[in-house]
Amino acid sequence: MAYLTDIEIAKACKMQHISEIAKTAHVDESYLEYYGKYKAKIDLSLLKDTKKEDGKLILVTAITPTPAGEGKTTTTIGLADGLRRIGKDAVVALREPSLGPVFGIKGGAAGGGYAQVVPMEDINLHFTGDFHAIGAANNLLAAMLDNHIHQGNALGIDTRRIVWKRCVDMNDRQLRFVVDGLGGKVNGVPREDGFDITVASEIMAILCLSTSLSDLKERLSRIIVAYTYDDQPVTAGQLKAQGAMCALLKDAIKPNLVQTLEGTPAFVHGGPFANIAHGCNSVIATRMALKMGDYAITEAGFGADLGAEKFFDIKCRMAGLSPRAVVLVATVRALKMHGGLAKTELGCENVEALCKGLPNLVRHIDNVKSVFGLPCVVAVNRFPTDTDKEIETIIAECKKLGVNVALSNVWAEGGKGGEALAREVVRLCEEEEACFSYSYDGSLSLEEKIEAIVKKVYRGKSVTFTPAVRKQLSRFAELGFGSFPVCMAKTQYSFSDDATKLGAPEDFSITVKNVRVSAGAGFVVALTGDIMTMPGLPKVPSAEKIDIDENGEISGLF
Repeated sequence: MAYLTDIEIAKACKMQHISEIAKTAHVDESYLEYYGKYKAKIDLSLLKDTKKEDGKLILVTAITPTPAGEGKTTTTIGLADGLRRIGKDAVVALREPSLGPVFGIKGGAAGGGYAQVVPMEDINLHFTGDFHAIGAANNLLAAMLDNHIHQGNALGIDTRRIVWKRCVDMNDRQLRFVVDGLGGKVNGVPREDGFDITVASEIMAILCLSTSLSDLKERLSRIIVAYTYDDQPVTAGQLKAQGAMCALLKDAIKPNLVQTLEGTPAFVHGGPFANIAHGCNSVIATRMALKMGDYAITEAGFGADLGAEKFFDIKCRMAGLSPRAVVLVATVRALKMHGGLAKTELGCENVEALCKGLPNLVRHIDNVKSVFGLPCVVAVNRFPTDTDKEIETIIAECKKLGVNVALSNVWAEGGKGGEALAREVVRLCEEEEACFSYSYDGSLSLEEKIEAIVKKVYRGKSVTFTPAVRKQLSRFAELGFGSFPVCMAKTQYSFSDDATKLGAPEDFSITVKNVRVSAGAGFVVALTGDIMTMPGLPKVPSAEKIDIDENGEISGLF
């Protein structure tokens, strides 16, 4: 049977004018800034003017990811559509896709099948220009930093300790390590340098945690760009860059309103790296979703040990958000991979491998319930090769933990395939108690926060800090960063820091090899390995398949 591609499904959809979607989302037209017929930005004054109480915040997260895939974004969109089909006032809040993965191998972030946000070509490409504005602000700061050094270096910046990089929203391995400033005195100071992809820029994380333009400007001023010869941090504020940077971001901070294939309002805004940053859409978009719907459905990057933990401990802590329930996405295929099967062996029934992989799901469930105090439902994305016996095995295991399983078929059926999941989410909100809590207290030291995450969420036995890391953490505390939450940069493929340890590994130790401070975003990054902040293209990049005809019709985009 031949299936339609995502772009073919999206093009067959008859979209509503964005003004109609705004009415559905209870947004008055006076707050709309149109970007054509099907996209709009929302003026921030809406949050000040609305008197409506917040709706219920539902987080969609997942088991530890595998190459078999889980379908988290697709489930998020399908759940929102399913809630509206059963009569609930639901909206969805998602991250924006980065051009790098779109042209690389991973793909976009607009969902799939019959659970998509549209116009998908626009969303996956330039959209409303937010990422371009973030890249421009990032690179303006870099230019002002180098100009300050060239013009006499009044701040005494040690050119060997510049920590601010330029960025571009593209996968380009050639830019990871460069030598610049060549060509003589008038062309700058020669140094080793490099680029990050735009989503890894601290400005992306800052934009997504800011609550207003004034908050954005204050956060931008706190960015540390370098250190002086006597080990003092140099900030964007000292370079007097924050005003111009904020001016570049004045429209990017406004959330984007689009729609799902079924006309559900969707706020798509921001997209920070899910490893060295918190991996969630913007606080402003989430707050708008809470004000505009009775149910606000959102997602976090990677599995629940990384994405959900950062959503709770960083985003919710900073923004004062209180989630009501969690959807934990899993597939039979991925669980069998956690049980030791190769990707080529997933098409046949194998209950034994499934049972070996189930501890991964169980640990995530236990974390959501016991560490963060939230009720949850397991959403199983069913594939044609999944057997009834395999599904029944998952249901039985979850029942032991007091958690229900809802089969999800949103990829093939859209909102109709998410109705069972929607009903269970409503039941959780109406019948089960939420006692939301963080995994650590904000008053703990940075070392204690890291240990709390490793022991309570990952279930590791210990943390090893290198001597250099202990010294740096002590220095961060001296500089006033000791109260910051911690952002763990770790492989997404395992609870441990070893990507080959699938399932639910035990008795492991995690080594923190480096730490950084994102002073503007307001968190300390603990790196447990080499984190790639500038990806490369694969041997056959998706860009080779993308084309456009003389009528402007794009093809090959998923």
